[in-house]
Amino acid sequence: MKTALLIGSTGLIGSQLLELLLESENYDRVISFAKRDTNYQHPKLTQHLIDFDKPETYQDLVKGDDFFCTIGTTIKNAGSKNAFRKVDFEYPSQFAKLAKENNIKQFLIVSSLGADATSSNFYLKTKGDIEAFLKNSNFEHTAILRPSILLGNRTEFRLGEKIGTALMKFFSFLLIGNWKKYKPIQSKTVAKSLLSFAQNKEKGFRIYESDAIERQNKYDKKKS
Repeated sequence: MKTALLIGSTGLIGSQLLELLLESENYDRVISFAKRDTNYQHPKLTQHLIDFDKPETYQDLVKGDDFFCTIGTTIKNAGSKNAFRKVDFEYPSQFAKLAKENNIKQFLIVSSLGADATSSNFYLKTKGDIEAFLKNSNFEHTAILRPSILLGNRTEFRLGEKIGTALMKFFSFLLIGNWKKYKPIQSKTVAKSLLSFAQNKEKGFRIYESDAIERQNKYDKKKS
């Protein structure tokens, strides 16, 4: 049996992934790192309330088998580009560094469709930067999931995402072939695929775009 570690457990994908991890027979322990208490109780769950800016206070707690990173925000919600980068690059990279030092074998993270370290778009560049960092970290297996627009019930309202989702859903029938990856995707589908990719015994650095995430979910449904 294995130990799963998770940051981002209060977010749209992370909250659903946490439930899946706790239900999974592949893990007998789940460790969550959070800023605030979620009041979530489960015999398998250990929740560490931490100050993310003080890695020296929790570096010895980052021990297990599979690390899942679903943490993320927007520039608007973060308040500035620097604050956004701290959440979407600095925190994941510092946990990845600790995970590598503590011999964790797998690191799985939710990125974004279009992520590119050379992009002129700050959001996509930041996502690309963390992908590049993880590639150079040389975990036994790194899984990068790049979903399209996420469908699901967020705790916060995002007007731009709501408009984009409505437009993409309206025109989704036109998205075929190489354009299929731009179709909106359910957050629960991403969470399920994160769990699935962690069990596939893959090696090396892998990128799964939105259409590949959908295919994995459909494959898992056929098997069950």
